[in-house]
Amino acid sequence: MRFTHETLPQRVRFAAGEAAAAVREEIDLLGARRAMVIASPRGTDAALAVAAAIEVAVLHDGVREHVPVEAAEAARAVASGHGVDVVVPVGGGSATGLAKAVALTTGLPIVAVPTTYAGSEATDIWGLTADGTKTTGTDRRVLPRSVVYDASLTLDLPAGLTTTSGLNALAHAVDALWAPRADPINAALAGEGVRALARALPAVLDAPRDVATREQAFYGTYLASVAFASSGSGLHHKICHVLGGRFDLPHAATHAVVLPHVVALNAPHAPAAEQRLAAALAGASAMDGLAELYRRLGAPRSLGELGLREDRVVEAAAAILPSVPPGNPAPVDAHVLERLLRAALRP
Repeated sequence: MRFTHETLPQRVRFAAGEAAAAVREEIDLLGARRAMVIASPRGTDAALAVAAAIEVAVLHDGVREHVPVEAAEAARAVASGHGVDVVVPVGGGSATGLAKAVALTTGLPIVAVPTTYAGSEATDIWGLTADGTKTTGTDRRVLPRSVVYDASLTLDLPAGLTTTSGLNALAHAVDALWAPRADPINAALAGEGVRALARALPAVLDAPRDVATREQAFYGTYLASVAFASSGSGLHHKICHVLGGRFDLPHAATHAVVLPHVVALNAPHAPAAEQRLAAALAGASAMDGLAELYRRLGAPRSLGELGLREDRVVEAAAAILPSVPPGNPAPVDAHVLERLLRAALRP
């Protein structure tokens, strides 16, 4: 075997019911004292409970999906104005994304407390949106120093968001199988991440108050995201980033809808990845296993229902084409992308 693998340095704590104490200990290890807590307006009460044992210099609720540049600039100004020395996002991928935007220009450390299965907390990938274009990049400054997974914080997560954020996590693992820096270690992590998520997500919907099952969903999320951070963004994420930034489609639901179409395109050209996915999904094939999982979850299937119009497909395909990763298993041109998007428009 000939490959170079890199694993990002990060502390990870699974601490069901103990987020407040775990966050305090992680911040103490950093030697930090004044925290900027970031949460959505609906998540501020939960965030303050998580931050009960630390000094909160400021609570910032300017979270917006896809992290518009103006939201990032506002958050950076708040951090500077309050003299904070650590950022604590409590919430989904948008809260973590805003914390990353602050860290990108300030170098402030992040202690992330996820409440969905977005997975951003385990990557050094940032994203900012301006004028309908979402720009992404990697920078070690945005990798959270610590992640605290407290499954009890997800007990009230709506079923729809459980499904879409969980499938977003699954997409991280799938992309890791054929992204630019895919390697055997990433494949092993991704396969176990898919296996854990495929079993946990239906069980969470069946028993929403079962903390142990939700911990398994976090476990799968973390493995998938670690693999994704090492392998880089594959075709799936490039498509979804363009659709989200250009057409303001909901992040997690867009990932959920697009994933089967990318698997259908790439799997025939990547037999080893297809076999690993099929085994992890307990299906006769990757597509069979994915279809059964989507059926059990009642997952969204239509970009049209999310807001993409048929008359924007050519525009979308042209915008995606320059970002198609080199080495994607299936050949990709504008016509391939148009066919994929048109198929994804229909339920």
